[in-house]
Amino acid sequence: MDLDTMLADLAELVTCESFSADHEAVARSAALVGELGRRALGEPPETVVIDGVTHLRWSFGTPKVLLVGHHDTVWPIGSLSANPWSVVDGVARGPGVFDMKAGLVQMFHALATLPSPDGVCVLVTGDEELGSPTSRPLIEEAARGCAAAFVLEASADGGALKIARKGTSNYELVVHGRGAHAGLDPGKGANAGVELAHQILAITTLADHVNGASRAQGSGREDGDAGILGPVTITPTLSSAGTTVNTVPARARVAVDVRVPTLAAQHRVDELLRALSPRIAGTRLEVLGGPNRPPLEPDSSAALFALAQRVAAGLGLPPLAGAGVGGASDGNFTAGAGCPTLDGLGAVGGGAHAEGEHVIVAEMPGRAALLAGLIEAVRG
Repeated sequence: MDLDTMLADLAELVTCESFSADHEAVARSAALVGELGRRALGEPPETVVIDGVTHLRWSFGTPKVLLVGHHDTVWPIGSLSANPWSVVDGVARGPGVFDMKAGLVQMFHALATLPSPDGVCVLVTGDEELGSPTSRPLIEEAARGCAAAFVLEASADGGALKIARKGTSNYELVVHGRGAHAGLDPGKGANAGVELAHQILAITTLADHVNGASRAQGSGREDGDAGILGPVTITPTLSSAGTTVNTVPARARVAVDVRVPTLAAQHRVDELLRALSPRIAGTRLEVLGGPNRPPLEPDSSAALFALAQRVAAGLGLPPLAGAGVGGASDGNFTAGAGCPTLDGLGAVGGGAHAEGEHVIVAEMPGRAALLAGLIEAVRG
């Protein structure tokens, strides 16, 4: 594969900013990605716009292989001026270069080497960085019935494929209290802020409860422990309470980030959060949100990872490593839909979502060749 052409395509994508929250920018990016795909596949994509978000889909024959990527990024418009596109000493930099525009370039160049795209479905979404609120149904629908889903998200450290991902849940705990004058009648209030403090402390103990539940029952495996993925984490994050400095807070809230290695642990955390009870008379709790992405458990990727190792060896590529990661992707949805899934087939580099985001450009042709070999092996 021609690395110069790959880099020219990558430069086009990176310099077309595509901040997830800017629908017009995402639409411009989709047009560019669609043209890149048209050149590789010989056909324009089906453009699917849902609630203003632009997604792209190609489907050839009866798909056996699903290729999944996204073209939106976390970088606000204007980030390119502070973090410009560059290639220096074999390292490409720029907003979204690693997560995951280089993966899209590798995907299209891999497809261009195939004798035919028959049996392949390509889905490039525009809201993955937001949790895929509009694209999830498209992803799950495409995954059902496919023999394999290959996700072009960036690799783990050192180029490792992502063979497991924690599932994610997002909650907001809202405390409803009763306001009162903080100086004249504090006793007439029900302090939502103080109640929130109690609840945050309670939330921080829930992960230990889930992680140790099965061990206490004498089973061989903890609900919260899935080996390479590690335990459940439940993290209170953004919080607020009250309206003015001299008023007993009538309302308070905290966001809660949950990461789980197994579906059973995800369900258990949901039960525990919804079972929280108030400590202060006159307050009540409201739990909003819930599970977002199911976990990509190791069993879903094991056979495909073994296949990838064989394909890599046949191509003369270095041995592949596998890693479990706490971050989620659309691969969680494909696995949750019952489709065997292998993730992290995209760029080798690092620094996702940070100023140091970068791609090792010499790795791009080999990763594209690996993907092409996997597609051929699965579709037969």
